Amino acid sequence: MSQLPTLPQIETAAAIVYQSMPATPQYTWPLLAKRLGTQVWLKHENHTPTGAFKVRGGLVYLEGLSRREPDCPGIVSATRGNHGQSLAFAARRYRIPTTIVVPHGNSLEKNAAMQAFGAELIEYGGDFQEASEHASSLAQARGLHRVPSFHLDLVSGVATGWLEMFRAAPDLDAVFVPIGLGSGICAAAAARAALGRTMRIIGVVSAHAPAYALSIAARRAIEAPVSTVIADGMACRTPDPTALEILLREVDEVVQVTDLEVAGAMKALYVDTHNVAEGAGAASLAAAIKLATERPEFIRGKQIGLTLCGGNVDHDFFARVLTG
Repeated sequence: MSQLPTLPQIETAAAIVYQSMPATPQYTWPLLAKRLGTQVWLKHENHTPTGAFKVRGGLVYLEGLSRREPDCPGIVSATRGNHGQSLAFAARRYRIPTTIVVPHGNSLEKNAAMQAFGAELIEYGGDFQEASEHASSLAQARGLHRVPSFHLDLVSGVATGWLEMFRAAPDLDAVFVPIGLGSGICAAAAARAALGRTMRIIGVVSAHAPAYALSIAARRAIEAPVSTVIADGMACRTPDPTALEILLREVDEVVQVTDLEVAGAMKALYVDTHNVAEGAGAASLAAAIKLATERPEFIRGKQIGLTLCGGNVDHDFFARVLTG
């Protein structure tokens, strides 16, 4: 059985993370509270050096890799953007060359950010799964270290953000967490267990990328097609086996949100907090709004935790979201 990182392991990861970035804030925005009809804490992982939560995991993974493989000739991984940025950012600290594979049609601004952090960018395939398979082939062909999209070092790093959140807001009744490949929500579960908290963890998936929702419901891995055009950070076709094993134990409920609902939440975050959210970054609010409408008794009178887990959205697309 896969074990979650413990409190000492998460605090060790935090020491690594804080060498490169400070803790991010969590605020109670009054307009969000009014929108949902209850107290809301919003964790601002859009305020990291890469604009998304994954940089925490990248920093911890690369620190471990530098000790395990001090002569590592380079790393390669696949991404839709934020995972790749995190690796490129972290690898600079250790002078490790980074190659990142993205599918064709990926976010232009995420691609540019990865290159600005020093990554060699390769476009391959029509979706994340095909890009991931190509990254594995490149690792073999070039003798590079293949960084997975899900690993317990990544979870330990990401859990540092949830530790900050749960210590700042110890009385949360529930948190809403987007599910991409699984590091973010497994990290929330790790921090909950490490601090002995009892809040419910609500997973959020795109209705247009329902692999994890279907897999959790069936209690076995189910591959599902991806058609979301807004939540690229949640565009998972095939669940990670280790992540799924953990989620089956730890997640209390899963909510599916449509692209239209995510777009509405992106606009709401800008109106209520003047923060920019990418699709996955707004998914937790989209799910909370959905439950506040469909099951108000679940939200009313509760303390709710949300994560603005990324703000990396192309400006022209975001302009279209704001104008409807």
